[in-house]
Amino acid sequence: MGKLFLLPKCAVSLLLLLVAVVFTSAAGPVTAATLPAVRRRRYDSIFSLGDSYADTGNGPVVFGWHSIANPVMRPPYGSTFFGRPTGRNCDGRLAIDFLAESLGLPLVLPFLAHNGTTASFRRGANFAVGGATALDTAFFHRWDPPGGSMFPLNTSLAVQLQWFESLKPSLCATTKDCKKLFGRSLFFVGAFGANDYLLSMAAKSIDEVRSFVPGVIKTISMAIERLLQHGATTVVVPGVIPVGCAPPVLVTFADPDPAGYDTRTGCLKAINDLAAHHNALLQEALRELQAKQQPAGGVTIIYADFFGPVIEMVTSPVKFGFDQDVLALCCGGPGRFNYNKQVFCGDAGATKCRDPSARLFWDGVHLTEAAYRYIAAGWLSSIKSPGRAGGTSRTAATKEPPC
Repeated sequence: MGKLFLLPKCAVSLLLLLVAVVFTSAAGPVTAATLPAVRRRRYDSIFSLGDSYADTGNGPVVFGWHSIANPVMRPPYGSTFFGRPTGRNCDGRLAIDFLAESLGLPLVLPFLAHNGTTASFRRGANFAVGGATALDTAFFHRWDPPGGSMFPLNTSLAVQLQWFESLKPSLCATTKDCKKLFGRSLFFVGAFGANDYLLSMAAKSIDEVRSFVPGVIKTISMAIERLLQHGATTVVVPGVIPVGCAPPVLVTFADPDPAGYDTRTGCLKAINDLAAHHNALLQEALRELQAKQQPAGGVTIIYADFFGPVIEMVTSPVKFGFDQDVLALCCGGPGRFNYNKQVFCGDAGATKCRDPSARLFWDGVHLTEAAYRYIAAGWLSSIKSPGRAGGTSRTAATKEPPC
C-alpha cells in the first residue's frame, strides 16, 4: 500500500469513532458466570490507564470540558447489559469489566466522574479516556494548520499518570501503606497505540507512521516503570487490535490494489502489519522490563493479547456465534460495512443490528460486549498463570499470527 493521506476532518471522524462474543465450546457458551473464578482473591483493586477499549466513563467528562457532544452518552450504547449509556464505547461491558467481575471486584469507577469523593477509589480507579494517545498531544498538533482540529484532546498516557499520582495521597499515606495497597492491586496500561497511529496517518505515510512505533513503545515502558516505582507489582499491558480489520479503517484507507488485502480476513495487510509490529516491539520491551526486575523479584508484567483473538474471530466467526459478515458494524450508518463517517451510532439515520452478540464490531473500531467477553477470558488465564502464557520469564507473550 502506498502513501496514505487524509483530510483533517476525516481524522476527526475516525477519532470520534475511536471514542464514540459469545464463545461456544463443547462445554457451552462462556458467560460472566462461567469465566474461571478465583477461589482466593489475590487482588483488592484495579487501576487502569488506557483509551476507549478501557474507558468506563471518563470520555464524556473530558468532551464536556471542551463542549463537545459525545455520542456514547445516548442509546443504544450500554443497552445490552446496563440498559442505559454509561460512557463506554460499547453495547455493554468491556474486557476490564469482565475481569473485575471474575476477580470478585467492583466495576472500576471512572476517575473523572467521582464528584469530589475519593474514598471509593481504594477498590480501584479508571483513568482511561476514549481517544487517548500514548504520545503527548503536542506531537500531533504540530501537523495541524492554524485553527485546525483540537484532537487529540489532552488525555495522553502522561496526563493519566498525573491523575493517578494526584489520587495517590488520598489512597495511602506512607510508603509502607502504598506498597501494601498497590501490591494487592492489578494495574492495566493500555491498549495504547491505535489512536497514535490512526491520527498520524491523517498526515503521514504508513512508512513514516511505522517509524513512530519505537517512540510509542518507549512511552508505554516509561509509564510502567513509574507505576512500579509507586509500588505496583502486577501490570497487565494489552497490545493493539488488528486495526486493519476495523470497518472505519477499511473504508477510509481503502486500497485500490487487491493485493493490499489479506485473503484470509479481508483486512488491510499494511495496517495490520503496523499493529503486529507494535505488538512485537511491545512484547520485547516488556521482557526487558521484566528482566530488570528479576534481581529483586516480586513483579509480574503480563502482555495481554488483543490481536490474536480478534483475528481468530474474523477468520472463524461461526465458532464464536458471529454472523458471516463479521466485519460489518452492529451500530452505524448506511454504507460499506454499515459504516458512514457522517452517521454515528445513535444518530437519527443510524441502524442497530438485531443481535449484538452475533457481531464482532459495535460502532467503529470498538468491539461488542460479546467479543470482550471472550478476550477477557484469555486475559484472565494469563493473569492467573503468567509464567505459562508466553514461555518467557514471568511475562505472558504470544506471537502474532501472520497478516
